[in-house]
Amino acid sequence: MKTVCYYISEYGYGHATRSIAIIRKLLELNSDINVIICHSHAMKLIQQSLSKTYKKRIIFHEVKTDIGYFLRLDSLEPDIEKINMEWLNYEDSLPHMIQSEIDFLDKYEVSLIISDISPLAFEVGDAIGVQTMGVSNFTWYTAYKDLIPDEKLVSLENAYQKMDYFIALAGQQEENWGRKAKYDFLFYSRETNQVEVNRIRNEINPDNDKTIVFVGIGMGLHIDLSDNAFWNDEQCVFVVSNNLNVSRSNIHSIPKEYTESQNYIAASDVIVTKAGWGTLSEAINNNRRLVIIDRRSLNEDKNTITYVTKYYSNSRVISFGDLKSINFTVEYQMTKRNPEILDKNVVNDIAIKMIEIMDYSARSQVSSSTSEVLI
Repeated sequence: MKTVCYYISEYGYGHATRSIAIIRKLLELNSDINVIICHSHAMKLIQQSLSKTYKKRIIFHEVKTDIGYFLRLDSLEPDIEKINMEWLNYEDSLPHMIQSEIDFLDKYEVSLIISDISPLAFEVGDAIGVQTMGVSNFTWYTAYKDLIPDEKLVSLENAYQKMDYFIALAGQQEENWGRKAKYDFLFYSRETNQVEVNRIRNEINPDNDKTIVFVGIGMGLHIDLSDNAFWNDEQCVFVVSNNLNVSRSNIHSIPKEYTESQNYIAASDVIVTKAGWGTLSEAINNNRRLVIIDRRSLNEDKNTITYVTKYYSNSRVISFGDLKSINFTVEYQMTKRNPEILDKNVVNDIAIKMIEIMDYSARSQVSSSTSEVLI
């Protein structure tokens, strides 16, 4: 058996859901792979999503892999002072965390370390001599460039320079990370279940006479949208995440224990969301109309918005204030029916590339060992 160690960033749920997609595919494609998942914040979601099918092939290792963003109260905008303070605390604790991970992994024979996109993973891989692979549309180094002074980001840049392979995702504007190779891929997401999608549509729009609107601003955000006039549109029914505190007859909250939210996105006609890469991917892979809430104060969001609006014509950007006057029925009528090149879910292609690199690394190690014996 080969063991993959998979580190997942702590911020929000997007890194977790897209990592779930890849881990599922890795385990599906190769029965000779086990996975150690290293994460903390969304570990319950990850366990619920993977344990039923792959319980015997997964080890769940709780560790805080990074700090992510911190937002101002009741806002989508970053709390720069808090981010700076938390980064300094994280940086101070990093040497201890690296050693702790080295000690933990000592009892496993790890073939590959994958990270989306915690810097901790690359430090650990470099220290124990295991190949590392980053997979992301950004790194925390570029994410923090306009939030934290450059001189305080040296250790973060050094960590990412220890990445061996980089799977660069759609919208990335990164440096040439990957000491050995860099590969470019488009959007991927958890696969939808069409039977479940049909069930959801029949449940929330039984007469098939309404526009189904998914309103998602992130599971970790708590912003009051209850007074917005768009909820009053009788031509629409709405789907919201369970953290959004709105209650009306035409609003359907995703059940708290329901893990496969991509099915609700696929069941919707219009998706309203901040520029979270995971949600955008699930909408694009299902060719849904996208209304993206602008947040260009974050480099990650700015790059993603620029890419999506350029290459995915079923999208447009609005300000947070524009939500008050939006007409979702008109938005749905603007949806283009012809599939676009971005629609293909590339999760299978990425998993195959990961397995190829892992197999290549294993062959290289065998070849190196044989050479040493011959010498």
